[in-house]
Amino acid sequence: MGTTQRKHLKNFNKPMETVVCQGPSKNIPVAPQPPYSPDLSPCDFFLFPKLKNHLKGHHFGTLENIKTAVTDQLQAIPISEFHQCYEEWKKRLQRCVASEGSYFEGDNVEL
Repeated sequence: MGTTQRKHLKNFNKPMETVVCQGPSKNIPVAPQPPYSPDLSPCDFFLFPKLKNHLKGHHFGTLENIKTAVTDQLQAIPISEFHQCYEEWKKRLQRCVASEGSYFEGDNVEL
């Protein structure tokens, strides 16, 4: 991987247009990506809220106690819920494509 590519990969917060303009000149295949959106991030719409609901209101005396509580909660999530999250993520991506990359909010992702 060349130096230029590594530079672009480190700059995830740059607008898509920056990478698109620089990519073709280096013969790098470019796949269009929408800007970051919490509605498209499984951690933001599924995992973090689930952990927050189980852990809020608890006081942890040590960092190790926090790690243990988070690990326990992650292991308690049934695999079927991760499968449901994956299906929901696909619907959200389809909505993003249908809206031509426009920003959208909320759980209503019906097309």
